[in-house]
Amino acid sequence: MTDQKFIQISEALKQGKGKVSVRGWVARERGSNEFKFLVLRDSTSIIQCVLKRERFKKQWPEIDKLQIEASVEIRGTIKEDKRAPTGFEIQADEINIVGESDKFPINKDLNEELLGDRRHLWLRSRKMTSIMKIRDTVLDAMREHWHKKGFYEYHSPILMGMQAEGGSTLFKVDYFGKPMYLSQTWQLHAEPAIFSLEKIFTIQPAFRAEKSKTSRHITELWMAEMEVAWENFDYLQDDAEELIKHVVSRVLKERKTELELIGRDWKKLEATLKKKFPRITYDDALKLLKEKKKINIAWGKDLRTIEEDKLSELYDTPIMVRHYPKIVKAFYMKQVPGTKKGKETVFGFDMIAPEGYGELVGGSQREESIEKLKENLKEQGENPEKYEFYFDTRRYGSVPHGGFGMGVERVISWICGLETIKDAIAFPRTMTRYSP
Repeated sequence: MTDQKFIQISEALKQGKGKVSVRGWVARERGSNEFKFLVLRDSTSIIQCVLKRERFKKQWPEIDKLQIEASVEIRGTIKEDKRAPTGFEIQADEINIVGESDKFPINKDLNEELLGDRRHLWLRSRKMTSIMKIRDTVLDAMREHWHKKGFYEYHSPILMGMQAEGGSTLFKVDYFGKPMYLSQTWQLHAEPAIFSLEKIFTIQPAFRAEKSKTSRHITELWMAEMEVAWENFDYLQDDAEELIKHVVSRVLKERKTELELIGRDWKKLEATLKKKFPRITYDDALKLLKEKKKINIAWGKDLRTIEEDKLSELYDTPIMVRHYPKIVKAFYMKQVPGTKKGKETVFGFDMIAPEGYGELVGGSQREESIEKLKENLKEQGENPEKYEFYFDTRRYGSVPHGGFGMGVERVISWICGLETIKDAIAFPRTMTRYSP
């Protein structure tokens, strides 16, 4: 082939005319005795390529057999053609068939389960390619947000000797004959680091053994978490709101094409940028559910998926629900002073997404009293002796601090308007899905 540098399809489209060299995979193909039309895709876009039989007499038998997902290199002349999928086409002068493809096992008739079995191939679809690009932008925006505020990225262990969020959702593993658990959160090993770095964040895997088959749960997820010294409860909520606004802003600035490709009405996200997120108490939430949705919730019950969804119908932005009952929250959350016995609340908040996408963020100010921490652990049936290293953070120069965790896939699902959270990650893991 001619010695000309290959460029990506998006670059060829910008060039618009003249000689180009592109390479990629066949997304669609059709032809006749005289022509072969190939829609070529790479990571950036697609373009129609036209091959005339009279120009490729020796190669025609090979060209005629080309199927979806064959990999090829094509050189030719690009020109505008409004009938083509992206408004341009390449009149091919040369083709090099790099890798053949025979009966690619993805078609329009496959259901979600069969697509899951072939996930390693379904990732090639324009839908999944678009979602993975949006995911990349979301993650980059999160890091950008915290780095601009002087935070350091920090990582905690994946293998843990104790629970942090709840014993019923732990994955137990054998660790050289001893029981260990996959991390639910970085929380317990993040707090020690704020006494040196003060402002830290992480983006790393977390594991929840939730026996759920809903469209919004996976067992292996990614969490974006922050922990900060010297700050109060309001700071945490402010940062969570600023983070979401920054992520949405970056996606709308850089990924509108991808949102449109997956059928997302991105205008629904604009309210998130323009409005301040409502902040209501747990008591307010119960009152709203009763008055607006005719749902009665007994005080002290956590908000389930159905209640969160009904609340989200009342707003077009994420909302903050705070001051939850102590009995439904983690042992490390600081109790609100002056709350009555049996009606204790904590400085904890959940951010609930609009459009029925559930909880995006959960955070709290942390309890500083060792005695209260021990008391809370005992109430949850946990042995405080396992947490001596954690208590040390309170023994030596404790300070007011707090943090929150954000489910990366939940955020992506909402931004993309996905029907299932499983499409927000390359290879989802659920109760029934652990392969490929």
